[in-house]
Order: sequence, then C-alpha cells, then structure tokens
Amino acid sequence: MVMARGIVLTLLMLSLAILLSGVSVSAHATNSAEAHAGRAPFGFIEKLGGRHKGEKNVTDLRKLKAYLNRFGYPCSDDHSHDDEFDTSLEAAIKAYQMNYRLTPTGVLDKETVEKMMAPRCGYPDTVNRTVQLATGMMMKKQSGSLRTVSHYNFFPNQPRWPLSKTNLRYTFFSNLPDYARQPIANAFGQWEAATRFTFEYVTAVNKADLTIGFYSGEHGDGDAFDGPGGILAHAFAPTNGRMHFDETENWSTDPTPGAMHLETVAVHEIGHLLGLDHSQVQEAIMYATIAPGVSKVLQPDDKEGIRVLYS
Repeated sequence: MVMARGIVLTLLMLSLAILLSGVSVSAHATNSAEAHAGRAPFGFIEKLGGRHKGEKNVTDLRKLKAYLNRFGYPCSDDHSHDDEFDTSLEAAIKAYQMNYRLTPTGVLDKETVEKMMAPRCGYPDTVNRTVQLATGMMMKKQSGSLRTVSHYNFFPNQPRWPLSKTNLRYTFFSNLPDYARQPIANAFGQWEAATRFTFEYVTAVNKADLTIGFYSGEHGDGDAFDGPGGILAHAFAPTNGRMHFDETENWSTDPTPGAMHLETVAVHEIGHLLGLDHSQVQEAIMYATIAPGVSKVLQPDDKEGIRVLYS
C-alpha cells in the first residue's frame, strides 16, 4: 500500500512538472500585467482628460510637457509656466493629434488621452513631414476625396546602410533571456523575406553589425527605460546597430492578453535599424504604439518605405 501511494505521488509530481514546463513564456517575464495595473508610466495622462488652453496650476502638466518633448512635439522650455496650459502646449497637442490622425483640437480629449497612454517605441516621432501629410489628408477629407496614401517616414538626412552591404550580422548580449532569441530571429526573418537584406547570427560581438540586449532604467545610451507599460524598446538609425528592450515588460512569445508580443516589437525596432522612422498608418509595423496582446506583421506601407529608402 505504501509503495502504491509512493508511485501515485511520483506520477503526480511528474505530471505537474510537465504542465509547468508548458506554461507560456509570458508567465516567466519579470512582471505581470496585473501587478502593474494602474501604475504604467503614462498613467498620469488619464487624470488630465478634458484639460484645455488657459487653465493654470494643473497638476502633472509638467509631466505631459516632458512627455511631448521626449517624443518629438516641442513645448516651451520656460519652466516658470510648467503647470499652465499655454499656447505652446496647445500647439504641441495639435501636432500630436495631427500625426496620429486625430481631430486637431488642442484639447486633451478622450481619444488623445488613450493614444498618449498606449505603450510605445522610445524613438521620437518625426513631426514635420508627418504633420504636413496629416494636414493634407484632412483637407482631402474635407473635400470628400480622402484616399489611402503611404505615410512611412525616414530619419533626418535619410541614413541607411551602404547599398553594397546586403548581409547584416547580429548578436545577442548575455543579458538577453533565452526565450527571446527565437522571436527576435523570426523578426529578422520577416524583414529578410521582404527586403534585399539577409541576416546572419554570430556569437562574437566584434563581428556583429547589430547588437541586441535587454535592459532596465538608465543603461548607458541616454534613453532610460521607464518600467512596464511605457517605453517598450528602442533602436538606433543606421549604422549604429543597437537595439534595446525593456526587460521589465511583460513579454510573450505568442499574442497573450495583457502581455507585449516580443516578435512584433522586434520587427518594429529592426525597421529602425534599417532606416525607417515611424509611420502614420496604424496597421503598419512602424506605427509608434501598440496595445498589449496585439501582434502585427510587415504591411505594404513598411515594405514600400524600405524599398524607396534603398532604391
């Protein structure tokens, strides 16, 4: 009888081990969505809903101005008016709204607040060209002839890899978790199938064109990560080659509610490594924001952008 009980207990323990080994990778991420609900870095913006030009002594307006300055929408640097909804803030909000195809009211309406709170890439948006495109788009809409057009963007001065260089070698730093390797390799595969480039994994850092690592907070490149639900990752324009992910995010290898799909974010950041800036097309992989649980693949706007850049 004792032996039989021992066998049963052993079988139960083996079954439990097998079940645990199949748990989604998102359960192994540093943080869970539930643990950080309501504490996302951009959560303060929700309290500013409805604010408009002329209001003064508004708590957290200085944080909003810092947010807009960081992501490419300059506000006044006159810190004596940090808590005032002034003309410069209204103009920055209008530019943001135009860039994201929202009605440019300059007011923190519900749609604008929701967009600003979304997890996003850490690289700033390119405002000048996209705002011009958005203005033209709104004029077409008003005339009743709205058409779908390309809204990809390049970095200032259009940096790119030399046309003679078609094979890019990448490597992983030791701080990158094992579960992240295959999704990132898959992301390179998406770009390889759609471009002139091939991508080769190498183990030696000194032989790599592209380096990939996981970090938190300040990590030496002047662009600190801010914790779960804020800046997801960032990468640098050609030919810098660095791509960094926020290790505190709740990453998943499959689309999972409440978690960020690692391959999708990696495809976006590789686009930066190749020379693409953010797109205005929400379906495009190069769109700056993405919601938890959402996965994307390369879209026509992304492919057209990279084709034009390297034509």
